[in-house]
Amino acid sequence: MNRPFLDLPERDYELSPYTGLTRDHWAGYADFLLRSVHQHASESHANIYLPGPTSAFGRSSDSLEAFARTFLLASFRIAGDPEGTAWLADWYAAGFVAGTDPASPERWPRPDELGQAKVEAASLAVGLALTREHLWDKLPQRVQEQTIAWFETVIGGDYPPINWVWFQIVVETFLSTVGGRSSEEDIDAGLAIHDSLYKGGGWFADGPERAYDHYVGWAFQVYPQVWSLMAPNDPRVVARKAMDAERLVDFLDDAAHLAGANGAPLIQGRSLIYRFAAAAPFWAGELAGNTRLAPGLSRRAASGMLDYFVRNGGIDSNGLLSVGWHGEYAGMKQSYSGAGSPYWASKGMMGLALPADHRVWTAVEEPLPVEAGNTRRIIAAPGWNVSGTVADGVVRVANHGTDHANQGDATTDSALYARLGYSTHSFPDLSSESPDNAVVLADATGRLTHRTGFEALGTRESGAALIGASSWSANWITPPADNGRDHGSGFRGEVTAGPEVTVVSVACGAAEVRIVRLRGTAASSPAKLMMGGWPLAPSSDLTSVVLPLPGVPAPVGRELETGTFLRDTPQPMGDGLRIPWLGTVGPAVDGLYAAVVAFGGQGTLKAADAVRCVWQSGTDDGGARLEFARLEFGDGTVVPLHEFADLLAP
Repeated sequence: MNRPFLDLPERDYELSPYTGLTRDHWAGYADFLLRSVHQHASESHANIYLPGPTSAFGRSSDSLEAFARTFLLASFRIAGDPEGTAWLADWYAAGFVAGTDPASPERWPRPDELGQAKVEAASLAVGLALTREHLWDKLPQRVQEQTIAWFETVIGGDYPPINWVWFQIVVETFLSTVGGRSSEEDIDAGLAIHDSLYKGGGWFADGPERAYDHYVGWAFQVYPQVWSLMAPNDPRVVARKAMDAERLVDFLDDAAHLAGANGAPLIQGRSLIYRFAAAAPFWAGELAGNTRLAPGLSRRAASGMLDYFVRNGGIDSNGLLSVGWHGEYAGMKQSYSGAGSPYWASKGMMGLALPADHRVWTAVEEPLPVEAGNTRRIIAAPGWNVSGTVADGVVRVANHGTDHANQGDATTDSALYARLGYSTHSFPDLSSESPDNAVVLADATGRLTHRTGFEALGTRESGAALIGASSWSANWITPPADNGRDHGSGFRGEVTAGPEVTVVSVACGAAEVRIVRLRGTAASSPAKLMMGGWPLAPSSDLTSVVLPLPGVPAPVGRELETGTFLRDTPQPMGDGLRIPWLGTVGPAVDGLYAAVVAFGGQGTLKAADAVRCVWQSGTDDGGARLEFARLEFGDGTVVPLHEFADLLAP
């Protein structure tokens, strides 16, 4: 067996001054990935048995997943370059022959037999639709008939009311275009659920909870555009085309602000093992012509993501994608993750479906927003205040609206949803109990409280600063030993109630002021307050600090101390983790506490040291004594206390 090799041209920094990547590079990486996985295929090509972990659904599910997701990538290559990819069409056509044959020992589990097959059926249907004249139309009639019969088992199936509804919509839409049976009721019901999850500004929640993550882009925004290409004359497509276009356009404006100059997407939310799938919505905008972004900016964002993972070991020496972020990291496996799961990264290569002369491939790369200057942006639906700094290319999110839960839920924190901050340059501590970007209380045994189920108090802008706030009941939670399936939410368990916590974040560039109000400490177990900062690997050249806020003393009798929380085990972005914190020396009492939390490159510590709270005495017209306060940041930004005092009212 000959080991595939990566064949790439020299990087072109005239066409692509930021990444050097052109369409030829993308095609080279795609072919390398495909040839590498083909080495692990069965003789019929129907199943691909990749080395690595097995999902909760078993080996037959995982091998179908590997076939379907890599076929999606192959379909992009075929659609964009049919003359140069006949080898791919032939290879995957053989897989359809055996996979859909009910008498074959290599047949695929049907969607009515296995829930995960419902997901993979969508990739198969989309891929066949995009390559219809090059693959589907050339399949023998018998194979077409057995493929239709396999797809038809989705009709009337039970799909959870999340992004999964699109798996049924696209399969049944494909069936309707090739003479198969389909259900109008299924499609209409799926579209209704999709619309019910829309929260405005281009953003969807992935279910009834406050679950905002990359599924907004690679599912809720991509599938409507692909669906419209599959059946452009469907009355439903025609009726909602403008609405779906507007939603994507709005989302992309935000998405561009969430890409770091290092190329990384925001490191937040489940299924991060899909890596550069985060590039998919940028390509979808170009594929459908629904974007306000310049084509050079769209390609800069997408190419940056691919290049980020290439540079950091996302594609291993055998040409495979592992379960992990940079390289392999078993701790990122979720219950539904198998060795084929990472190949949903294929969605991020959708741009290959566009021909070489398309504007997105011929335009010169343009800078990301964070490369053009300091950025600030409020994204209302997920409750994110976005701050980007051009000096280091870091994009940060202050999170006061997302926790993959509902208000009042008492569950453990989801490390990838419930933290107070996420960025493009730091990986969250994956332990549920952690001071990582958190305000927690530590009891006598060292157990930490959780934030999930908070009340979102809103976001607002004050000059160059962004303000966000949330409030919650801090709970100590002991989950059961067997937590069951992990789909992003925290886990329920035995609850011990702690104090009420309100946090107000005032962010300006690399520095953020976090003001904490505690209530009800006397009624709960004595516990130390910890205000944690950004997590970093010890080898990182970035800076993460948490300092007392000058001008705001701790409550009387409560001294503050600083410390560093350490993990010495391997992490997704390096060996170990360190998290700075500021907290009380002894048990916390009711009152106000404040910290300066800063994270970024050179100059971060200076920015943190420059932040202060300034008090000024005066009198009103009647002679009554008044005190005024304001926050001052190093860049001259001033935020008066009255801009957020209502959020901290006792």
